[in-house]
Amino acid sequence: MNLSGLANQPLKHINWQKLANNYQQRNKYQLAEKSYLYQTKTKNTGIPKIPDNLNLRDYQKQAITNWLRNRGRGTLKMATGSGKTITALGITNELYQQIGLQVLLVICPFRHLVLQWAKEAEKFNLNPFLAFNNVHNWHNQLSTNLYNINNLNSQFLTIITTNSTFISENFQSQLPFFPEKTLIIGDEAHNLGSTKLKHLLPKNIGLRLALSATPERYYDEDGTDTLISYFGKVLQPEFTLADAIKKKALVSYNYYPIFVQLTESETQKYTQLTKKIGWELSRDNSPHNRHLTALLVRRSRLIGTAKNKLIALKQLMRERIDSHHTIFYCGDGKIEYQGKTERQLEIVTRILGKEIGYRVNIYSANTPLHEREIIKKQLEKKELQGIVAIRCLDEGIDIPIIKNAVILASSSNPRQFIQRRGRVLRPHPSKKEANIFDMIVTPPTLDREIWEIEKNLLKKEIKRFIEFANLANNANHAKEKLFHLQNQYDVY
Repeated sequence: MNLSGLANQPLKHINWQKLANNYQQRNKYQLAEKSYLYQTKTKNTGIPKIPDNLNLRDYQKQAITNWLRNRGRGTLKMATGSGKTITALGITNELYQQIGLQVLLVICPFRHLVLQWAKEAEKFNLNPFLAFNNVHNWHNQLSTNLYNINNLNSQFLTIITTNSTFISENFQSQLPFFPEKTLIIGDEAHNLGSTKLKHLLPKNIGLRLALSATPERYYDEDGTDTLISYFGKVLQPEFTLADAIKKKALVSYNYYPIFVQLTESETQKYTQLTKKIGWELSRDNSPHNRHLTALLVRRSRLIGTAKNKLIALKQLMRERIDSHHTIFYCGDGKIEYQGKTERQLEIVTRILGKEIGYRVNIYSANTPLHEREIIKKQLEKKELQGIVAIRCLDEGIDIPIIKNAVILASSSNPRQFIQRRGRVLRPHPSKKEANIFDMIVTPPTLDREIWEIEKNLLKKEIKRFIEFANLANNANHAKEKLFHLQNQYDVY
């Protein structure tokens, strides 16, 4: 689906090449952040201004230049923790200085990301207006703010909202009143390619920027095409995880695969599900096969909540009882433990806290925002040793002090493991390197008929493990263990 015709290129009278040259010229003389444009002495808050203590990295400057050259459109594919937000605010500042940008609209998938954006925006002298939660808290004020901008009663307006608020009727009704000089930023933009969201992206806003470490939507080419058509192509430089580690934007890490076997009853369920998956694959292997998707999800949950992972967890953490700053990634499935059936999240929390004596708290989508801040402070003070999370926090969790990750459950979606790895690699003054412990379920012995199906499915998992191992400090040791798995199951 091509959306390129839905809106004209923004501000046709603007010489975008000249804007890019202006920005690049100042960089050439190392004046980009300190030029006369940024030294305008104003007491006005709410107007974009580069912080005095900020020096953008070379790849961030190049990304800004390339976005300008692409006529105010583009997608930045940058590793988690590499400074996408700062780069985007740098673009905002440049547009304000050179063309008089009036409105910045940021759309985030989660509430906690809204608050993180607000903190960064304030560093750039902005007064962000947060539009989320109860409509009565923001709707009338948003209308007033847009009226003031359009009537030149205000110089600049920053709006940060969530995906769910953005698609609401109340917010959508305000979109026609956004001025021509508005920049829309989609944070974790892959979420905006969903069927529910993609048709509501405003056609009247021409300045567009998408941010994501993984803009490609897993198993959804149409959604990916829609995103790229709306926001613009992926711009160079693509800043990979390897680049981020090399440039010290992220810390390096060690990778430790931990192999776990299924129990007898889990093996039976696993075999049955794999047979059914094989039948569905032979019948219809398209992404629209809901039966196949449901079976894959069920099998993924079975693997994610394998009972023997709890034994492996106890052994690992008893050896690491004095460690701190650990995140435990759980699955969203349930498991029977000591006569009770509960979510893995709750069982892991109880095992760590009561059985081992490792001080943890749950950090999930249901954790109130003020409690999250308390938990972060407790981690920093070492009052807590770790947090237990589920997949809903793969995007946006920002606790740089975390330096250990124990992955009890993973999907084959590449976005998930890229996000998770990026979260634990964020730099912090107390962190030299990070450690990732990845629990891998080894498949059971299967009938020859089922084994060919299993090999195809396992190849995807092996790819994820090798991806983790390749960039690790202990790459040789980690890959040696994985090669053993490949040899054992004849999967390459």
